[in-house]
Amino acid sequence: MPHIVLLGTCDTKSAELLYLRAQIIASGPDYKVTFVDVGRTPVDHEHIDVRQDTLTTAHTPTSGRKNVADLPRGEVIKYMIQCASNWLREAYDAGLNAPKLAIHGCINAGGTGNTSLAAAVMREVLPIGLPKLIVSTNASGDMGPIVGEADITMMYSVCDIAGLNYLLRRILSNAAGAIAGMARAYEQQARDVVAPVGQGKKRVGLTMFGVTTPCVDKIREHLGSNYEVECLVFHCTGAGGRAMERLVREGVLEAVLDVTTTEICDQLCGGVMDAGPDRLEAALRAGIPYVVSVGATDMVNFGPRLTVPERYAGRKLFEHNPTVTLMRTSPQECEAIGKFIADKVRDHTKDKSKVQVVLPRGGVSMIATPGGPFHDAEADEALFSAIRKGLDGLDVAIVEDERAVNDEGFAIDLAERLVRLMGLQKSSGRT
Repeated sequence: MPHIVLLGTCDTKSAELLYLRAQIIASGPDYKVTFVDVGRTPVDHEHIDVRQDTLTTAHTPTSGRKNVADLPRGEVIKYMIQCASNWLREAYDAGLNAPKLAIHGCINAGGTGNTSLAAAVMREVLPIGLPKLIVSTNASGDMGPIVGEADITMMYSVCDIAGLNYLLRRILSNAAGAIAGMARAYEQQARDVVAPVGQGKKRVGLTMFGVTTPCVDKIREHLGSNYEVECLVFHCTGAGGRAMERLVREGVLEAVLDVTTTEICDQLCGGVMDAGPDRLEAALRAGIPYVVSVGATDMVNFGPRLTVPERYAGRKLFEHNPTVTLMRTSPQECEAIGKFIADKVRDHTKDKSKVQVVLPRGGVSMIATPGGPFHDAEADEALFSAIRKGLDGLDVAIVEDERAVNDEGFAIDLAERLVRLMGLQKSSGRT
């Protein structure tokens, strides 16, 4: 039985949410919907399964219970996020041990407040892969802060969710069909036998950018052809790095080959592809096999050329495409990037024997090789020197390779380094 959780503020959107609930149930006789009221004031209705006052009394945060009626709107949202997250976490965990209680999807519909609330709950509690859908009035805007590194599907409501009409009924009906289909697929997959972590193919995370694609493609080909390995490639757009780190924390990834660490440049220099200050930490803390390199650390990412901050006027820029402008990192910035990497390795490594740092001295990206537009030997040396200095005296292997990051041999050697850390043998029948 596909089981879908419907989150919504019943004090402001009850008619619309009840219509959405009815459409989901109409998808099939075996669909179950748990309707959770996350509004400001309690609503009494036969189809509400978890009332607002139940959330605020039985699922309060550790900081203590508050009177929601007395809180400003913004504080209400924050408080209800905590209460709803506590309930959903308990419900999801219960389903892990009792298949009849398992959750297969989560949906919300509303305006900006509803969207912020529901998205935070979904991101906080539900694992990547479990269907999540939000029908929102602001889904056509910048959804980066809403979606984050989670796999939340956003559907634009077109008109406001303020009274049912022919268009909103169509949109909500489509949303019901979407979450019903996703939940059905997820529920069917959950019945399949999936090898747990430690059995079957090993799951390896790889980080990639356009200018390191040849390297990562070769690694993926080499690992897949020779070992029982399944590669998950993450595009280093900020969200990509955060998603990989999250999957490490969730125990999904068993090893990481962090070829491309360009998101650090954006974190330190104000670029648009910032993965946050905790980048690199998850694999180091987990103690899993981890090979980290410095792919694409020659660049900071901005949008169209006119969006590059004025403080960078006069810097070396390269238009990757009409919507992405790259700025060459300076020697001073490269020194800071190298220090960032070294500090993370020094401060967060659980098992030094599982970590290697590999430096491609021939060029850290496709455009940073000799003769390329971003070739800068001084900046590269500042990066490498900062890593050497920061890891001096620490029993972590630093490998300096004279080849460029996209050299085929370099890529194969990177893959083999990770293989040795993982203790893998070549698959039977493969050469």
